[in-house]
Amino acid sequence: MDYVYGPGRNHLFVPGPVNIPEPVIRAMNRNNEDYRSPAVPALTKTLLEDVKKIFKTTSGTPFLIPTTGTGAWESALTNTLSPGDRIVSFLIGQFSLLWIDQQQRLNFNVDVVESDWGLGANLDVLAEKLAADHSHSIKAICIVHNETATGVTNNLATVRKLLDDYRHPALLLVDGVSSICALDFRMDEWGVDVALTGSQKALSLPTGMGIVCASPKALEASKTAKSVRVFFDWNDYLKFYKMGTYWPYTPSIQLLYGLRAALDLIFEEGLENVIRRHSRLGTATRLAVEAWGLKNCTQKEEWFSDTVTAVVVPGYIDSSEIVRRAWKRFNLSLGLGLNKVAGKVFRIGHLGNVNELQLLGCLSGVEMVLRDVGYPAKLGSGVAAAAAYLLNNTPLIPSRI
Repeated sequence: MDYVYGPGRNHLFVPGPVNIPEPVIRAMNRNNEDYRSPAVPALTKTLLEDVKKIFKTTSGTPFLIPTTGTGAWESALTNTLSPGDRIVSFLIGQFSLLWIDQQQRLNFNVDVVESDWGLGANLDVLAEKLAADHSHSIKAICIVHNETATGVTNNLATVRKLLDDYRHPALLLVDGVSSICALDFRMDEWGVDVALTGSQKALSLPTGMGIVCASPKALEASKTAKSVRVFFDWNDYLKFYKMGTYWPYTPSIQLLYGLRAALDLIFEEGLENVIRRHSRLGTATRLAVEAWGLKNCTQKEEWFSDTVTAVVVPGYIDSSEIVRRAWKRFNLSLGLGLNKVAGKVFRIGHLGNVNELQLLGCLSGVEMVLRDVGYPAKLGSGVAAAAAYLLNNTPLIPSRI
């Protein structure tokens, strides 16, 4: 029973947690099992093999940790770095801010490169820092691939090129929580040393699994990293990997079966088709925002995100009221503006197991709410702009050709 009942289905368009597909829900509807039985290690082995595909790596080692993205952050940092190590980290929104806070509380020497919210990471400053770092005092570059507070996607290929151009050995640690499985992500090609995501985002699972993937270089760094870690220690996992039992402590059996179903759905659609679908949904949403006469928080097209759009509202409107009324009146869940952009933006999440008609339903709800709070959006304008684009760009469903 819903805690606060509303007729029909809740239209969940926050940028995570996202809609869970029915096959995934059914796969998780099972009793507990003995994780030391032969069945669970056999399942885990296939998951570890297949999860590498969503990172686009053949050389990485994945870890399925019962945690959130925040725990995955900590795992990435404490397994590869020592207290006092110098990190260059980019502050471009709420989630990069929170990761930086964690880095500082873990006693790393954090060199913060800050940009206005709505801009991407300032890679010119990174180039200057790398050029000046003749002693290689910088041990890691930490960057959020897709900042969900502002709808900004950073260019990881350029970060890797800068590291290579300056022949700098710093590790590249990437938060891919709201990008992996939705945006183009190439761990091996871009030389990412640690990548991480969360189950509740594009994988379309419940919250509770942090997925971390480490390169051979990162695993080597973990042998000398002096940060204290216990629950997140990769070495504990690696010991059980060698034994063939895989788990140093009790996993969520239900999430493992859910992950199996989620990966099967992604592979059935095709990962590249999943990425193209997100591109369509992102473009359609931005066209709707333009038709409403509103602005995208992301200030340049090169940084537009295909998983979340942060919409700037006029100064006379509190964006939080848009989110409240959408939920209270139309059973539509939108994302709040956070921290510096609180009250100034609302966010439309378009990631995970969501299709074109679901998005159009969301956009129609947003139009009604905009009118409800006093903004003169023309009803049907955003939906028409999005629908016209989707009509001309949505292919046949691959499995139904």
